[in-house]
Amino acid sequence: MIERLLVRLPLIVILMGLGSIAMVVPAAHAYAIRDLHVARVFLYACLLSCVITAIIALATDRLVVRRRARGYLITLIAAFTLIPAMLAVPFYEALGTTRFSSAWFEMVSSMTTTGATLYEPRRLPDSLHLWRALVGWLGGLLIWVTAVALIAPMNLGGFEVLSDGTIGDGTSSSASQITRVADGSERLIRFTMRLAPIYGGLTLALWVGLLIAGETPLAAVCRAMSTLSTSGITTGQGGQAGLAGEMLIFLFLFFAVSRLTFSSDSGKQGWRGLLGDPEMRMGLFLITALPLFLMLRHFVGAYELSGGTLNLERALRALWGAVFTALSFLTTTGFESAEWDTATKWSGLTTPGMVLMGLALIGGGVATTAGGVKLLRIYALYKHGVRELEKLVHATSVGGAGKVARRIRRQGAYAAWVFFMLFALSIALVMLAFSLAGIGFEKATVLTIAALSTTGPLVTLAAGEPIIMGDLDNPARAIFAFAMVLGRMETLALIALLNPDFWRR
Repeated sequence: MIERLLVRLPLIVILMGLGSIAMVVPAAHAYAIRDLHVARVFLYACLLSCVITAIIALATDRLVVRRRARGYLITLIAAFTLIPAMLAVPFYEALGTTRFSSAWFEMVSSMTTTGATLYEPRRLPDSLHLWRALVGWLGGLLIWVTAVALIAPMNLGGFEVLSDGTIGDGTSSSASQITRVADGSERLIRFTMRLAPIYGGLTLALWVGLLIAGETPLAAVCRAMSTLSTSGITTGQGGQAGLAGEMLIFLFLFFAVSRLTFSSDSGKQGWRGLLGDPEMRMGLFLITALPLFLMLRHFVGAYELSGGTLNLERALRALWGAVFTALSFLTTTGFESAEWDTATKWSGLTTPGMVLMGLALIGGGVATTAGGVKLLRIYALYKHGVRELEKLVHATSVGGAGKVARRIRRQGAYAAWVFFMLFALSIALVMLAFSLAGIGFEKATVLTIAALSTTGPLVTLAAGEPIIMGDLDNPARAIFAFAMVLGRMETLALIALLNPDFWRR
């Protein structure tokens, strides 16, 4: 009964309903801590939003007879731009000392799992910290579900590397069912029922683990939701879990490295299939090689600084800080290890922010909550490069490894290169827009990469001096918000919307 009702409603209405119901959580939390003003605001906003959603649902019931792929792409754009306006209403009213545009920016940042914030942590009540983390968590779930239910059949989001169809048309042999009437809605419901329990269960497990490790309840639940959604949203409190908490978060960050950690769509089962996954192998290589390189650099600096004597404990702590932070930024989460500064104190050398920006640009796995270029595209370009070098040495050689590997090296590498060029063009255009808004080159670079890779914490860690988002003027904030949506939707999806054939069919 419920499934039949949901199929009849537009996706945007369903998202409005979920956002309205989610307001109950911060309302209950605020009431529990006796912050009655915030509790009333969220309760009234919940009731008002539910009424508006019900009216729209009645008006649009069975209005859309045949749903096209382009309709879902437009809905996703609206989900990251219009839905945050509804979610910003209780945030704006509860805080009372901010503008609505700033509250909308905050919700866009959370919904796109970017995690950039305009506010100092101490300025926000605890319930608003919970609301930001919850919105980011819901945004991560939306990305999880739509990636496999809608984006994959349209050969977008990194799936074009593996697909045999045309980018953006949904005509691959493995996904032709997207063209059937209402099939998108059916897939959304089916994959939501399949993935939501996994997503929620993993979040609950990490929350309980952090509580056992000694973290405060609010910080634990916010970090758990931010880890699974890779939003990197924190409360500015907590930290009592220490090394044990970081190890737990480190393990759960791997769910943003490869979709095979929570899905078996490729037919490969167990640890062998996971370790043989190209994305997992690329991720493991990066979080191993890069920290070791940084460790060697700091080792030389510490050796010279100490006059030939080294502290093994500091060295191991610095190595762990580098490994944790590397994985965090590779998955575009942006958590900083408590030991990240240990290397600087140990060697007297600072860690270049370009390293973190490079990791964020690479990004995590396809069909995960991570942003960036994605590991699968990097892998396709790498395999193509290796094959070209082999042909330089043995011009008449024939590449093997099967049909899939050949497709990745040829059509997959071509699609990955097209996306990489579009991504580079997006960086140039967004940087140009920031420059026109009066932002300097270094700040414009950091802001652009942070927005397009959906890695908000880059603004405080990658620049020479931390960038205070609250100091940006309205044009710069608008550019950053647009870039966040562009980075989350990916340029290929927006280019697909501009294709005349995409609309003609």
